[in-house]
Amino acid sequence: MRGLLVSVGLIALLDDVAALAKAAAASLDDVVAQAGRAGAKAAGVVIDDAAVTPRYVTGLSAARELPIIARIAIGSLKNKLVFLLPAALVLSLLVPQAVTPLLMLGGLYLCYEGAEKVYELVVPHAARAHETALETISVDPKTFEDEKVASAIRTDFILSAEIMAITLGSLSESGLAMQALILALVGTLITAAVYGVVALIVKADDFGLWLARRSSRSRTGALPRMLGRGLVQGMPYLLKVLGLVGTAAMIWVGGGIIVHGAEGFGFAWLSHLLHDAGEGAAHAMPAVGGVVSWLVQAAGSGLVGILLGLAAIPAVGYVVAPAWRWCAARLRRMRTA
Repeated sequence: MRGLLVSVGLIALLDDVAALAKAAAASLDDVVAQAGRAGAKAAGVVIDDAAVTPRYVTGLSAARELPIIARIAIGSLKNKLVFLLPAALVLSLLVPQAVTPLLMLGGLYLCYEGAEKVYELVVPHAARAHETALETISVDPKTFEDEKVASAIRTDFILSAEIMAITLGSLSESGLAMQALILALVGTLITAAVYGVVALIVKADDFGLWLARRSSRSRTGALPRMLGRGLVQGMPYLLKVLGLVGTAAMIWVGGGIIVHGAEGFGFAWLSHLLHDAGEGAAHAMPAVGGVVSWLVQAAGSGLVGILLGLAAIPAVGYVVAPAWRWCAARLRRMRTA
């Protein structure tokens, strides 16, 4: 009799374990599904992130490309999981109204970064003078690399903040624990995807060189040899194009963040103006209406971004940078006192 009771109890326990396992599997499926939907909404910023990053390894030795990308990827993951995830949850709970202004400041920084690159292309001498006024030009390769990585991680921070904000905005009906889990999952997967793609892009020419050398020893290697040479010759041009796309992406994304954020402060007319312009262009070209509408609105956001970025260059050079140097000098004096 006692053995029967033990067996019945064991069966009941196993049933409970099975029920818990089913509930856990359902919760996991729900997390994955919500993470997929949230990641899809942030796809535009993810593409921008992938386009921006390769320009930070141009001009550096091939041997340092993957280590630099690894350092930026680790910094990106730290941005998302250590800083932005808890900050997003705390702000959404305590001061949700602060999220939009902070994102707009980040958008302004992206506009400034992108406008600096345009400024450098148009008036390189003035741009170099501006950079010299902001910071010392390093001749030490390690310092130069550190500055590149730091700049990439700063830019990634803004793009990551936008990704996390978009993700959080799609999880309004989820509990706090579910939000944290999905934010961590989306942040990790997006970081792995973006920097995996970036690593493939920047090392494609090395793969092309290996392919060309290996196929040259084979009589049937004409096609692989041609492909390898094409990769070697074409990748510098692709990286230049990606650099331009990345610059345009920073300006467009930054301008878009500011345009949409301004709606909450009584300046919705600008967003409506761009939307109406896009709709008008779509009606004029109905065959490709969706694409034309998006292009017009993106161009409008880019125009706003470049104007704000260009205005920010003298503001940073004459106000922000001197104030920053003054504060840094005061801190150094306080430490040495």
